[in-house]
Order: sequence, then structure tokens, then C-alpha cells
Amino acid sequence: MDPTQWGAPYPIVVGALFLIVMARANATYWLGRLAVAGAERTPAARLMASVGYRRAVDRLNTWGAPAVSLSFLTIGIQTLINLAAGATRMPLLRYLPAVTLGSVIWAFLYATVGFAGMDALSALYSRSPGGAVALGLASAGLLAFFIVVQFRRRTHD
Repeated sequence: MDPTQWGAPYPIVVGALFLIVMARANATYWLGRLAVAGAERTPAARLMASVGYRRAVDRLNTWGAPAVSLSFLTIGIQTLINLAAGATRMPLLRYLPAVTLGSVIWAFLYATVGFAGMDALSALYSRSPGGAVALGLASAGLLAFFIVVQFRRRTHD
């Protein structure tokens, strides 16, 4: 499903991709909310009522909106972030602007450089699987480092 092959004007492609990712991300958010609602009727409810869990939920709800937006710059993580946002019941006043911004970013990237990047990564993997894995690990490491630095900066302020 290469949007560069759709034969539609670029704004139409970006708009269609935006609608697709917005629907997918919001469905994932609501699946997270439903999962937690179901878990409240199980022994997991005690864990979810604990002080530590509530503190983690409060932190995600406070600092999670940028994570939602930035998750759209990753491959595979955005689904987990949206699921976690739903599971922690991130308020819609924070979630909707964050997911909208992330969806806009994703639509523009996917409609342009997304396929070129995936083609390049595929070519790298076919020539050097180890190099592709190393690139992925280095990228994940840099992202983790960035998140840790941001978290420490916010908790020390």
C-alpha cells in the first residue's frame, strides 16, 4: 500500500493517511480503556488501586502527551503508547491534541520519506542484516537516552 502509487494529489494522500492513522490510534486507545475496565473485575484490581500504580498513571497522564505525539516517529512503539494511554485513562483533553499532532506528523512522513526510508532499511538489511539490527539498536538506545534525560530533567525541576 504505497501511497506514492495511489495516483492521487499529495494533499489527498496525506489526508487519507491522517484519517487512517487517527482511526487506528484512537481504536487502540479505547481498547486500552476497555482492557482496564475488564481488569477492574479481576484480582488485578488490587494492583491498580495501589499507590505506586496511581503514581505511575499520574506521571503518564502528566507527561504522556508528548510521548503520544513522538511515538508516531517510531515503528511499532506508537501502538503500545496509544494502548498505554488508554489503559491509564489519559484524559481526552490531553490525548486528542497529542494523537492529532502525531497523526499529522505520521501522515506527512509516511506520504513522503516513509517509503524511501523503509526501502533504504530493507536494502541495508539485505546487504547487512547485522548493520540493520545495529542501526535499530542504536536508534532505540538514543531514544531511550533522550527519554531518560527528559524524565530526570522534569523530576529534578
